This record gives sequence, structure tokens and C-alpha cells, in this order.
Amino acid sequence: MVDNAVVAGRVGLIGFPFDRNSSFMRGAAQAPPAIRAALHSESSNLWSEEGVDLGRPGMIEDFGDLEPFIPDPERAIEEAVEDLLRRGVAPICLGGDHSVTYPIVRACGRRFPELTVLHFDAHSDTYDLYQANRLSHACPFARIMEEGAAARLIQVGLRTMTEEHRAQIRRFGIEVVEMRDWPASLAFDLGGPVYVSIDLDVLDPAFAPGVAHPEPGGCSTRQLLEAVRRLAAPVIGVDLVEFNPLRDGQGTTAMVCAKIVKETAATILRNGRQARSRDS
Repeated sequence: MVDNAVVAGRVGLIGFPFDRNSSFMRGAAQAPPAIRAALHSESSNLWSEEGVDLGRPGMIEDFGDLEPFIPDPERAIEEAVEDLLRRGVAPICLGGDHSVTYPIVRACGRRFPELTVLHFDAHSDTYDLYQANRLSHACPFARIMEEGAAARLIQVGLRTMTEEHRAQIRRFGIEVVEMRDWPASLAFDLGGPVYVSIDLDVLDPAFAPGVAHPEPGGCSTRQLLEAVRRLAAPVIGVDLVEFNPLRDGQGTTAMVCAKIVKETAATILRNGRQARSRDS
């Protein structure tokens, strides 16, 4: 059990209801309120598995959602994350499609120049261009790496790589744990600040059917939670993307999202905020 009296750090929820860069179907913009509803559902509670009562005042601050129809969402996302980081808050960002990760990591990378991004996904999302859109949800990690917004990128759970993906992975020096190679006890030796990006389709569709691009053969919810739980480095932010409530008829994926929010928040609080930002 974790002593809540000595838990360090601040966690903030913020929603980015944008899916205009989705390539197949819209609907991920509706995810933030669905995740919040599941998080506060009376069917469960706000205790993490490690014994942190996230329902206590001040444990998780909710900063609401950005307006869904603003003209420049990328800039607005970047500024919102920058503001939270400046205030000492580690954001848990509720997408939205995966394109939201690019402006989020731009903000994080400016403040934490030694940033490692740990990316869980069925897809590499490293196309240089997809459907004539460089900001597609299939491209964010190409943009992140070509700008140097992250010093290190680790991609986990991939199982749909094309030859272009493999070429981009070589080009940018991305570290990859393919789903077929996921070890029984997945752990990472990370010493610096870490940003965690979780695309719900890293999970097998049996666990998370509410996604636009379900890919069989994925990890279980338990495998994902254990990989996050084993992180020892300070986690300075998280995003949870590509949940599509339109494909989640029984609410199963929403509850999985709520569980991930609770356990990633507990990891942030447990590990504290020892990472040094550029302003510290």
C-alpha cells in the first residue's frame, strides 16, 4: 500500500476532442466525456491497485476540455500543455485521435530536452505523409522525431509495420518491441523524464473493441498496466488516444480507459516529478 500522505507530484486531466486528422472514421473526438463518465461511474471506485485514493481532493485536477471547433487546435493543444507543465502539473491528456500527440510532445520536449517517449500502439504512426496530410494520425511520430522533440522514442506492441515504417524506424533510430516479441515481464531502463503515449488499439480488440482500427493479436489490459506499473523514471505526462465511443456499444473500452487513467496517475504520483525542466 502507498502512504497517500507522502505521495509527490500533481496530476491534471485535460481533454482534446479532436479527430479531424483521422484517416478512416471519426468519433474519437467524443472520447473525453465518455472516459470521464467511466472514471466516475459508481460501478467502480477511484482507488489504484497500489492503494492510492485518487478520489481525495487535489489528487487529480480536472482542467476540462478544449473547445472542439477552434481554428488552430494544434497550437491550442501545445499552449494548454505548456501551461500545465509551467504550473508543475503532469497532464493526462484524453484524445482525440493520435495526431494530438505531436503538439503535446512539442510542448513537453521544450521543457524536458532529454525526453523519452514510450509509445504503446498497434501502429508505428511514422508515415511521412498519409492521405496527403502530414498531420494525419498516422504521422505524429515522424513529425516528433524529425523536429527532435523527443531525444528517444520506444514503440511497443507494433504489429502492422510496412516497409515505409521500417525505413522510418531506421532513419530516426526508434527502438521497437514488436507485439510478437513482447516479453513476459516487460520493463524499461529509463533514467530521465518519460512521456507515455497509449493508443487504445495496442490492446487486442477482445479487451478494447471501441477503436477505429482494431488489430487482432494485441496485448491484454493486464500486460499494458504492468508495463506502466514497472516504470521507475519520472513520468511527466500521458496521453490516451484513439478511443472511439461510437464503436463501444457495451462501454467496455470506456472502462478500460478509466482503469488506465487511474493506474497511470498512480504511477506519476508514485514516481514524483524529479525530472529537471529547462526552467528549473
